[in-house]
Amino acid sequence: MRSGAISPVEVVRSTLDRITALDENYHSYITVMAEQALARARIAEQELLSGMWRGPLHGVPLALKDLFFTRDAPTSAGMSIHKDFIPDYDATVVERLYGAGAIILGKLSLTEGAYTNNHPIFPTPINPWNADYWAGTSSNGSGVATATGMTFGSLSTDTGGSIRFPAACNSLTAIKPTWGRVSRHGMFTLSHSLDHVGPFARDAVDAAMILRAISGADDNDPTALRAAVPDYVAATTRGISGLRIGYDESFISTRTDPEVVAAIEAARDIFAARGARIVPVSFPSPYEALRGWFDICGSETAKVHEKTHPSRAADYHPGMAGLIEHGRKVSGEAVAKAWVDRLELSGRLEATFEDVDLLLIPTMTTPTPTLAELEAFGADDDVLLQMIRYTAPFDLTGNPTIVLPAGFSGNNLPISLQLVGKHLSEEVLCAAGHAFQQMTSWHLRRPIA
Repeated sequence: MRSGAISPVEVVRSTLDRITALDENYHSYITVMAEQALARARIAEQELLSGMWRGPLHGVPLALKDLFFTRDAPTSAGMSIHKDFIPDYDATVVERLYGAGAIILGKLSLTEGAYTNNHPIFPTPINPWNADYWAGTSSNGSGVATATGMTFGSLSTDTGGSIRFPAACNSLTAIKPTWGRVSRHGMFTLSHSLDHVGPFARDAVDAAMILRAISGADDNDPTALRAAVPDYVAATTRGISGLRIGYDESFISTRTDPEVVAAIEAARDIFAARGARIVPVSFPSPYEALRGWFDICGSETAKVHEKTHPSRAADYHPGMAGLIEHGRKVSGEAVAKAWVDRLELSGRLEATFEDVDLLLIPTMTTPTPTLAELEAFGADDDVLLQMIRYTAPFDLTGNPTIVLPAGFSGNNLPISLQLVGKHLSEEVLCAAGHAFQQMTSWHLRRPIA
C-alpha cells in the first residue's frame, strides 16, 4: 500500500466481501462497520498518495473485541443490556490504532461480559478448523475472524486466558502483555486487577506491530505503566543466541496430553537449535493462587456490575450471573487470602526468573477440545483448575506471554505453546516468537474457510 501497488480501499472492500461471504457460517462479528471502514480507507488512500506514512499499520484492516468503546458503533460487551449502547468517545487503544492509520472493520463477538459463555442473543463463534471443537473464550470472535482472514489482526482482552485460549484453538499468534502495558481506558471491565489488553495476529511480527501502536502511558488510565515503549518490531530481528529459556519437565508433562508434551519438547529443541540455552527450572505451584482467582475476579466483577445486578439479574445468562453472585457472597477473608496467595506466587515466579529470561510451557493441557469435552470440564472443578493452570497464573502475576502455533494433533486440531517473560519484556517475547516462526511453518497453515 505504501508503494501504491494496492489501495487501502481495495483491501478493505475485499475483506468486507470476505466477511459477507463467510461470517454467516462463523458468527465472529457482532457489528460490521462497513461504511466507517470504507470512509477511513479513502482517507488512508489519500494520505498515502500524498506521501504521508503513519507506519506499518497504515491502511491495514483490523477489528475489535466488542468491549472497546467506539463512538461510531455500538459496544455491547456481549451483553443484552448493552447491545444498543453507543459511547460518546473512543477507547484509548482505538484512538491509537486510528493514529497509526489502521482501519477498524467492526466489533467482534465475545462471551457475555468477557466471562465464560456467549449470551443467547449473540450466536457463538464456530471453530473454522472443525465446527465440533471449541473456538476458545472469551475472545472467540477475535480468534475466528483472524484465523479465517476476516481481519488481518484483532484487539482483545485476557483475564484468565481469554486471548490465549482462542489463539490456541484457532492456531494464531497472540500477546498478553504485562499488566498495565496497554491502557484499559474506554472498555468494559471484567476484573480491574486481572484484565490485560493485547493483540491477535497470524505471526509474531504482525503482533509486534499492533502491540507497539497501542502500548504506553495514558493520563486517562492511572494504572497504565509509564515505562518507555520499545520498538517491538525491530526486536524481532535480534535473534535468540544465548537467550536462557526455563523448562520444567514435570510442570509441562504432569496431567498434560502426550501430543501437547511432544509439541513442547519439539519446540524446546528448535529454540536450542536457534542458539537458546535450555535451563532446567522448578515452576512454583500455582494451585492455591488459582483457587483464589475466582474470588478476586468474582468480587471485582460484582463491583463492576453493581448498577445492573441484581436489579436486572433476569437479563444475565447463568454463567455471568453465577460469577457475580459468587463475588457478592465471598467473604472479605477469602478475598484477602486470595491476594496473599497471589502475591506469594508473584514473588516465587520472580525468583524463578533470576536464572532465565523466558519460560517455555504449553498454552493448554490438551489439543483443542471438542465442545462435548469442554462441557465436561465445566462440571469438574479440578479439571477446570488444570485447564487454566497455564494461563491464569500470569493474569494473577501480570507477567507478559506470547502464544505461538506449535503443531496439530492427530485429529488435525491446533496445538499451541506459550513463552512467559519478566515484566516489561515483550520485546524478548517478540524476538523469540519470530525466531521460532523462522524455523517452523505452523503459523502459515490456514483453515479451509
